[in-house]
Amino acid sequence: MTWDGMKVLAVIPARGGSKGIPRKNLRQVGGISLIGWAAKCAHALSWIDAVVLSTDDEEMAAEGRAQGLEVPFLRPPEFATDVADAIGMWRHAWLESERAFGQRFDLSILLQPTTPLRNPADVERTLRALVEGGHRSATTVSPVPGHFTPEKTLRRDDRGRLSYYLAEGARHSNRQSIPDYCHRNGICYAVDRETLVDCGRIIADDCVGVMVEGFVVNIDEPIELELAEFMFERQRRAGSIEGE
Repeated sequence: MTWDGMKVLAVIPARGGSKGIPRKNLRQVGGISLIGWAAKCAHALSWIDAVVLSTDDEEMAAEGRAQGLEVPFLRPPEFATDVADAIGMWRHAWLESERAFGQRFDLSILLQPTTPLRNPADVERTLRALVEGGHRSATTVSPVPGHFTPEKTLRRDDRGRLSYYLAEGARHSNRQSIPDYCHRNGICYAVDRETLVDCGRIIADDCVGVMVEGFVVNIDEPIELELAEFMFERQRRAGSIEGE
């Protein structure tokens, strides 16, 4: 347990309300709930000292306990709305966990259930980048496809006419001339106590991105559940993942 003598808390957020997919965190991929997938990843990492579920919902809490998670508190309503920010939720979970377990956690990782097919090795790489690089926070990222970059993005005015989002977009006729962009993929966030608890930051001035190659499923819409099931079956046949 611990990482180089530092206590690590894993937080899995799972509020009860969700608009795109009702009761989303209880939905299953490969016979395992989204909460269960996040729990499975956390349990595979021996350096995590405590794994808690942050939820406002008793059914989510029951599923968390069934998956071996600690649920020492219920999330207050102000941290469970559609517009509640992740910083407040994570900070609340951190402080409540310290009260519940009677210990201080030096580092924390956030594992969102909506990215169920994550590889624990990517989570470990994220914490390693945070600690060994001396950064304040870290998060996994994926490359932005060339056709979704600002240079390829267009604006459409109220008459339907198109123009480049960036004025220099017309100069980028091939993807080789476009800078490398990345986006957060939801696999893992990692942060030290001072940055989140004291300063209320996640993407801080010194946040390192850990690149994850390959396709990452992040579930917000019903079709993405189907896509996750497809990717699970593909990985299962390849022998790289196991379901229920």
